[in-house]
Amino acid sequence: MKKQLQHLLETRAQLFVSARDDMMEEAVERKRRLCEKRGAEIVRCTIHCQVAGKHVVENEARLTYYAHYQFLIKHGNEMYVEEQIEERQAYFVDGELAKDEKISKTDGELEPPRLEREMPVDERISYEYNRAQAVRYAEIWWNSYNPAFPKFDVDCTNFVSQCLYAGGAPMTGYPNRAKGWWCKNNSWSYSWAVAHSFRWYLSGARVGLQAVEVSSPEKLMAGDVICYDFQGNGRFDHSTIVVAKDKDGMPLVNAHTTNSRMRYWSYEDSSAYTPNIRYKFFHIIDRK
Repeated sequence: MKKQLQHLLETRAQLFVSARDDMMEEAVERKRRLCEKRGAEIVRCTIHCQVAGKHVVENEARLTYYAHYQFLIKHGNEMYVEEQIEERQAYFVDGELAKDEKISKTDGELEPPRLEREMPVDERISYEYNRAQAVRYAEIWWNSYNPAFPKFDVDCTNFVSQCLYAGGAPMTGYPNRAKGWWCKNNSWSYSWAVAHSFRWYLSGARVGLQAVEVSSPEKLMAGDVICYDFQGNGRFDHSTIVVAKDKDGMPLVNAHTTNSRMRYWSYEDSSAYTPNIRYKFFHIIDRK
């Protein structure tokens, strides 16, 4: 079974580099289309497989595995490596591969009816945001989980919050889950871990971690944040942190859930992308 799976992944990797119309997959087409739009090219792709579990019933078997994609991307005179991790399932019947698919994840945590705004206080909470440390954390933990923090199936906002905290952003609001931005004592605020709450926290925070919304992605810096409303329905469902810029000055981001490193900011290559997508671009205030 593993040999069949490895052959499938080798074939898929080759499609990212040199597509064949008779074998084109939707995910491959999205990735290639985005690269073409940017004037970039995938010059090499490798996919490594790590089996996570196996379930067998009579003549049928289900293999759960992680596919680690590494894309060598040429963009003008520059080259860089983008990485993504997909959790997938392969189904076998009588020892033959019958189906292979990505495991989709949805945010199962309920939103509070509203976030409570923290009132400004006379005593300021001073901090200095170290962007290099935030990016360093994002690079270290993009494909693993710091045991000092909780881990969620939908982990994108929790990961970004950890990066900001590593950069020196102060927690506030504990122990009220609907107030401030914090994670301690095996509990956390909605704004720490839920994408929609995080987006609204960044829009209105006047104490502790603060940000200003900017009009376009090229105005962001490493250590800044992008929030995503994939459906365009007003509910934000994803968060990323900027770790670099491409040759055109556009952000490259790291993220969790579908663990990603140096991914192009727009997510047009994502299965969650829709033409109605809306973004919020937040520049983290460096010092208060």
